Amino acid sequence: MPIIIGVIIVVAAVLGGYVLSHGQLIALWQPFELLIIGGAAFGAFVIANPMKTTLEVFRRLPKLLGSSRFNKYLYLELLAMLYDLFNVMRKEGLIAIEAHIEEPKTSNVFTKFPLIRKDDKAIEFICDYLRLMIIGDMTAYELENLMDAELETHHHDQLAPGMALGKVADALPGFGIVAAVLGIVITMQSLGGPPEEIGYHVAAALVGTFLGILLAYGFVGPFATAMEHRAHEEAQYFECMKAAIIATVNGVPPQVAVEFGRKTLPHKIRPGFQELEARVRGR
Repeated sequence: MPIIIGVIIVVAAVLGGYVLSHGQLIALWQPFELLIIGGAAFGAFVIANPMKTTLEVFRRLPKLLGSSRFNKYLYLELLAMLYDLFNVMRKEGLIAIEAHIEEPKTSNVFTKFPLIRKDDKAIEFICDYLRLMIIGDMTAYELENLMDAELETHHHDQLAPGMALGKVADALPGFGIVAAVLGIVITMQSLGGPPEEIGYHVAAALVGTFLGILLAYGFVGPFATAMEHRAHEEAQYFECMKAAIIATVNGVPPQVAVEFGRKTLPHKIRPGFQELEARVRGR
């Protein structure tokens, strides 16, 4: 929703100011300039990035129009689920957790938390490290180093689409200049003709520069930044899991272990202590 509002504000401010200055909107309609700028930018984007990154950008763009899923309710479910898993380990021993992590889709712990259960990456992360706790004689320090290595790779992959889109934003003003130069070439061909025709071609060339700059700083650049913010939010999500799991490896009781995870969260989405306590106790 904030992105839609932002787009409306950008369009209203630019076009509204133009119209109030007695500009004619029809003069800005230059489809061939858009074809040059958009086509060249897309082609350069395809050249510069692996197909996986290109497809991922288009997969994520529609999701930016909705609100982020990384909110207080998601974290309450995550921490409550971790508490239940840690509680099983503490009361029944490490082996008791094996049935849950081998078949998480049918586990009576995971099925209580639908927001987390449908997140395959989170479930895989949690189950992998709980499994290592069972089968591997690893210290908390070794496990944390392994987690850091995985999360660094994961975060790099999550940032790649936003960074790729940011490169397109950087290039768009240049492609706007390309369109403008081509427009001037057409204008030169029209010298000696009617003055109004020359004026039309000059205006079209200037619109090319205008579109390149507007698309870069008004739309594509902000979308790239928003995509990077979502990547950082997902990184924080996994850092929360990591903190709670490492605390458990160090022998911290379940209620305190989830508190380690809670403390990693930003204040705006961090559940309160009483909220979390009520959630883990099913109230």
